Amino acid sequence: MTRIALGLEYDGSAFHGWQRQKHLPSVQAALEDALAQIAAHPVRLHCAGRTDAGVHASNQVAHFDTEAMRPLNAWVRGLNALLPSSVAVRWAKVADASFHARYSAHRRRYRYVLLNRPERPGLWAGRVGWFHLPLELESMRTAATCLLGEHDFSAFRAAGCQAKSAVKLLTHVAVRQETSRIGGDFFVFDFEASAFLQHMVRNLVGALVYVGKGAWTPMYLQSVLESRDRALCAPTFPPDGLYFQGALYDPALLGGEE
Repeated sequence: MTRIALGLEYDGSAFHGWQRQKHLPSVQAALEDALAQIAAHPVRLHCAGRTDAGVHASNQVAHFDTEAMRPLNAWVRGLNALLPSSVAVRWAKVADASFHARYSAHRRRYRYVLLNRPERPGLWAGRVGWFHLPLELESMRTAATCLLGEHDFSAFRAAGCQAKSAVKLLTHVAVRQETSRIGGDFFVFDFEASAFLQHMVRNLVGALVYVGKGAWTPMYLQSVLESRDRALCAPTFPPDGLYFQGALYDPALLGGEE
């Protein structure tokens, strides 16, 4: 039995999230169905982070076990020939037998891309979030610093979140502003943590936008964090601009790369 790890990217707009569901399209179902054709046996795929409906991924990591003997490029080219155009395999590697795409990850990264202009997106529809009022960069950067470290993020979790603990270690948060030559100002929010709660990133972005538009002070965001009360937080931002950027692993488990 060989354990194969895959690096994936996908546009989540057409899927009801990563996880396989009855009668609804999912990323997992598309991949497992294609894998079964190449491996000639049913395949169970495990991923680093189960993205929600409409959420994208630029470097999702998943693994499966197989008895099929195939060259690594067969898993890449073969799968890409069978998958819908919105899902692509970027690489395949033989992983250590102890490697697990979810449980071996020690940190995960997400990015949220927000279009900030009065007009809604057309060219980037489904690929970016949108906010119509001007946002102030430095106030959001100041507010973001209070999120760093280990905290109870209950104020930023979805009501249906099934995580056993809301305590997570946020190791990196950054906000920057970019201007596109083809129209529009963008704010890019980057987060890295030991793990994330359901809707946590989208709720953090919503809270930072409240600071950026002047409705909250940076200190008020800290009081929301300390309250652990979801009712005090800003509305959840749409999934359109959210990208799972991958997980970090012990290099020895995954082909010598982190």
